[in-house]
Amino acid sequence: MSTPTARSLAYLREQGYAVATVERWLPYGNVRSDAFGFGDLLACKVHERIALVQTTTASNMMARYHKILSLPEAETWLRAGGAIFLHGWAKRGARGKRKLWGVDAREITLLEILAQRDELLAPAVLP
Repeated sequence: MSTPTARSLAYLREQGYAVATVERWLPYGNVRSDAFGFGDLLACKVHERIALVQTTTASNMMARYHKILSLPEAETWLRAGGAIFLHGWAKRGARGKRKLWGVDAREITLLEILAQRDELLAPAVLP
């Protein structure tokens, strides 16, 4: 497995998720297009919310995190009942030992998006 997307596919399937790739390659623009601007994978599992997963390298996690927080589509997805997960992949291991791929997996919540816009910190406006 050479890409973060391939590693996340395997990781989610090991956890019992059904997973589909929803990121598309647009040859005319020579770019990739994510579902709603942030989803590489669509994952579902019985008794769990349907999730869109953004997958990247560990070094790019914060940039992807801030991008997702800024997207109105991410808020809409969460308000509709979906979940958003961010996977950051890096090789890890003790010095002198074989390095293995590890994932930093985190869920992005509606509270994080609202806090980014300071809606949770703003004083209530009285009529």
